[in-house]
Amino acid sequence: MSRRHDLPRVAVIGAGSWGTTFGKILADGGAHVTMWARRPELANEINEGKRNSEYLPGINLPREMHATHHLSEALEGAEQVYLSIPSQAVRQNLKAVRPLVTASGIPIVSLMKGVERRTGLRMSQVIEQELHCDPNRIAVASGPNLALEIAREQPTAAVISSTSQETAEAVARRARNAYFRTFVNTDVIGTEFGGVLKNLIAVAIGIVDGVGYGENTKASIITRGLVEMTDFAVAQGAHPETLQGLAGLGDLIATCQSPLSRNNTAGRLLGQGYSFQDVVKQMNQTAEGLASVAPVLQLAKDAGISMPIVEQVKRVLDGTMNPREIAPHLTTEDDEPTGERTQNGQAGGGGALWRSLQRTLDQFRNGGRRPPRDRP
Repeated sequence: MSRRHDLPRVAVIGAGSWGTTFGKILADGGAHVTMWARRPELANEINEGKRNSEYLPGINLPREMHATHHLSEALEGAEQVYLSIPSQAVRQNLKAVRPLVTASGIPIVSLMKGVERRTGLRMSQVIEQELHCDPNRIAVASGPNLALEIAREQPTAAVISSTSQETAEAVARRARNAYFRTFVNTDVIGTEFGGVLKNLIAVAIGIVDGVGYGENTKASIITRGLVEMTDFAVAQGAHPETLQGLAGLGDLIATCQSPLSRNNTAGRLLGQGYSFQDVVKQMNQTAEGLASVAPVLQLAKDAGISMPIVEQVKRVLDGTMNPREIAPHLTTEDDEPTGERTQNGQAGGGGALWRSLQRTLDQFRNGGRRPPRDRP
């Protein structure tokens, strides 16, 4: 395969819809991208036809994108490595990646939005364990990022988070182009859990949509869902402002309202009466929210956090609740009036949200080269 040797080299491990889309983002931003595809025939299609017709139908891929089904070839000479693998398969895949990357200090970037079912660990924690690497090398990317829209070059933004500001900024500079804007923060916990929890709320939205409930119900679930997300994330050590940013509210809105959302689609099938097993069979791609419900609820229980929306999603998944009976925004332990504020007192955070939006506008006006922070 022909390569431009003067371009910075990056590797993307995983050639599904999001992995391929992020590869396109990186290539359009000026990098030479080598994708790792599990199946040789998919690698061949990317190389020869510059297409990934199974996951991104109708999208032409840049000439700077190439693919291989050999991990060593994908990782050779990479200055940054991006991981886009189903969350429940990450640990197994990282065992093969480990001997190929541990000798270098290159950033490892998680594009994944899930929690490991067995351990309840976030993806960055699994990466740290399996690659035996400094957490300051690890970054995560999150935001309102529906793959097909971005592959069509519709403008959007994301946040790159790392415990190291230097790592976050290095990844943000590489992962940006004319249609994809990157911000930074150092709240890895909030950024990752925002991406995980919005999937669970999107499943709830899909369920009530499949049942036939209207916009009032969905708006109530989205609003109260953000409360649950914030309470949970803050209890785990996140900053509440992060949940008001791209990785929280931004991703929640996009995932709940779009038919392109896999989690929304899975919920809608459940609401229409399909069983969990039937939904899994019908889904061509992984809906991370389905696998994250149980470990998130266990973490919430351990932290003493109430998550009625997610609880009812689990009951629908388990087949113990008729989807038509779901009304998570109304659920309460008793008949006493309940305050609207979150348990951490952040429900009224409109001021912080306004400051975040104002700061975003200022960054665009100033045209600064330094990746802007995603929270006040």
